[in-house]
Amino acid sequence: MTTRLPRPATYAALYETAPQQETAGARTWLTRAANFVVAVSQVEPGAVLARDDNPDEYFVFVHKGGARIQAGGEHIDAAAETLTIVPPGASRVEATAAGTLVRVFSKHATDLVEASANNAVYADGAPEVAPLVSWPDPPAGFKLRHYVLADYARPDTNMRIFRTTNLMINVLAKRLVPRDIHKLSPHSHADFEQASLVVEGTYVHSLRWPWTPDMDMWKEDEHVEIGSPSVTVMPAKVVHTSRNVSEGDCWLIDIFGPPRLDFSNRPGLVCNADEYPMPEPATAS
Repeated sequence: MTTRLPRPATYAALYETAPQQETAGARTWLTRAANFVVAVSQVEPGAVLARDDNPDEYFVFVHKGGARIQAGGEHIDAAAETLTIVPPGASRVEATAAGTLVRVFSKHATDLVEASANNAVYADGAPEVAPLVSWPDPPAGFKLRHYVLADYARPDTNMRIFRTTNLMINVLAKRLVPRDIHKLSPHSHADFEQASLVVEGTYVHSLRWPWTPDMDMWKEDEHVEIGSPSVTVMPAKVVHTSRNVSEGDCWLIDIFGPPRLDFSNRPGLVCNADEYPMPEPATAS
């Protein structure tokens, strides 16, 4: 039996690297995981990010600035700190102010997958990651869906989770002071990856790879400090936790593909669960 080297984490410090795409008024950094792509764009007013025939839905998060999002004969004017789901097909995101726009696509956006800075990390196809299988279509059909994040803040959780048919985003609440080092949350995922997008502040990501029978395959723990904007991809099976280490606003967004069953099985946790059914065998009782 051939033993594979453990998959490395991706640490993409976008603020110190060149973008993968440049168009009029827009500079875009692309970072992939096995099942999805994160596109972070610094934009000027009038910049257009267009998809002629995207095969499935994608997310648009307006961090700073604003955008007019058009698809399927509809449009939405999205302000800062909002999230929009864009339907399959042709779409257009036009910046209405200077700022930062984040789009999250599934692996079916193959042109973006291939253009990602870390595409070579997945040359083997990532067999340890479960395949991307879409959940049921939304009963009301594919259309623009828009969410003002402030409307979903809750006192009992720092999570704001949204899903599509094959993606999930957890827009965590901002942290104003460094995280308590005695209250961290190390955990791992058996067969899926997590991308952590830092949009404000500085974080330390700590990762620990499992041991195998072959000691030559062991990896040292990693504790990587990274600023914003940045994308870190935690491999499947790797124990990880993150903590903000800077003062002031610190903001982290976690991304998954496909949607997580454990989150989806908790009643009321997914903010738009009523719009996106779960697969029948996994429906919560």
